Amino acid sequence: MAAIENAPPLKIVRMLYQGSIRFLGQASEAYEAKDMPRFTERVGKAEAIISELRCSLNNEAAPEICQELESLYLYTSSRLIQAIADQSLERVDEARVVLKTLLSAWNDLEMTQS
Repeated sequence: MAAIENAPPLKIVRMLYQGSIRFLGQASEAYEAKDMPRFTERVGKAEAIISELRCSLNNEAAPEICQELESLYLYTSSRLIQAIADQSLERVDEARVVLKTLLSAWNDLEMTQS
């Protein structure tokens, strides 16, 4: 817990993306195993992380970037909510692609700051 509390903000954001991607991977495994309660629970956990990321946007610091991120978070959340409603692995995959792309961008950002 102390590692998280003392982590720089960039690392925390990356950890949140990694967690949501991990939950979506677990949702895919549950789907393949026909374990729909676990599928729903794991998709819900990923969606909760995306909601948290959206709530943490600081519009004052970088309004244009925040607007773009908010649009991507809303799209991703809508895909995950639809995945639960439809019990759809395709929607999960759509969300995972967006999250992996965002994680890659955050990783690139960290490298430029090092």
